[in-house]
Amino acid sequence: MDRKIQVPISKEDAKSLRAGDYVYLTGTIYTARDAAHKRMQEALDAGQPLPIEMDRNVIYYMGPSPAREGRPIGSAGPTTASRMDKYAPKLIDLGLGAMVGKGKRSQAVIDAVVRNGCVYFAAVGGAGALLSKRILSSEVVAYDDLGTEAIRRLEVEDFPVIVVIDSEGNNLYETAIQQYAKKN
Repeated sequence: MDRKIQVPISKEDAKSLRAGDYVYLTGTIYTARDAAHKRMQEALDAGQPLPIEMDRNVIYYMGPSPAREGRPIGSAGPTTASRMDKYAPKLIDLGLGAMVGKGKRSQAVIDAVVRNGCVYFAAVGGAGALLSKRILSSEVVAYDDLGTEAIRRLEVEDFPVIVVIDSEGNNLYETAIQQYAKKN
């Protein structure tokens, strides 16, 4: 099913999505990769506030290439999500509404998704140039010294993603394999 969702994502929208749904995100999302996640964990460990609010927000695991003249961002393809798995459960428990990346997630992340009514989306790897066309603006909001791994606020319109893990723990990577095996 195709859905248009306003982000930050509401609890109701997150819970209504099912693994396999095609979704178009419009609104504000944030980027963060390995180094930014490590810094956020260090801040939490030190009892310091995070540089961005987690409540219902969406984190896109992406580090952009430099923007061409007249564009807000360069190629903006997803990063392998499992690299953030050691940090993600804590952020989900703090209210993170959704994550966008590519690839499988650990059982600890899946458990946190179910526990908190969150969702994991995949963006198409290798389509970074096309995905960047759905990004209207990009602004570094934290950890500027990390360069492409800085946290950015992105304004997106009809940003295409697929629900991989829904709030009930249904996992498209598993169900798609089962469906394919039945056809052969």
